[in-house]
Amino acid sequence: MALKETPSQTVGPYFAYGLCPQQYNFDFKSLFTADIVGTQTPGEHISLIGRVIDGDGKPVFDAMLEFSQVDASGRYPASREQIAETGFRGFARVGTGTDPEQRFIVRTVKPGVENAGEAPHLNVIVMMRGMLTHTFTRVYFDDETAANAADPVLSSVPAARRDTLIARRSEQAGKIVYHFDIVMQGERETVFFDL
Repeated sequence: MALKETPSQTVGPYFAYGLCPQQYNFDFKSLFTADIVGTQTPGEHISLIGRVIDGDGKPVFDAMLEFSQVDASGRYPASREQIAETGFRGFARVGTGTDPEQRFIVRTVKPGVENAGEAPHLNVIVMMRGMLTHTFTRVYFDDETAANAADPVLSSVPAARRDTLIARRSEQAGKIVYHFDIVMQGERETVFFDL
């Protein structure tokens, strides 16, 4: 009896289907969704919208991203009771495969400052086909110029590459939207951190 080949050992695309089942219309409840907050969460409500772009400049349709952040006061949730009360979960998980434009859309509040000297930011883990391990990056905000200039992590990135970590603010239908594409390879490759 001959054994058949198995899928290659990469981190995707299987994780997106299994870890975001509601997004992909499966009959299982997702532990985490693209919503970090509830409607009652204090702070400036924003959406983060972007795409994962491959080395050929095309959107990746089967990436999965995880986002973590502090709330508007600079704190992570401490208990289930606190999450139920404030609606702030501090974590989101989203795939890029169900949006017609292959985007990720995360609904949250603009984070506060976790530690003195840091700029507001979101932490991001990217998983996708062809990768043997996930990558880590951050999202900073273009309207936090002074805080960004003082941030020790952002300052450690070569000046010419820092803008790959900056989300651009706009307003759409009276709502605040930040745009942030994650470029996996090429001249405009997003800065990834070795953690």
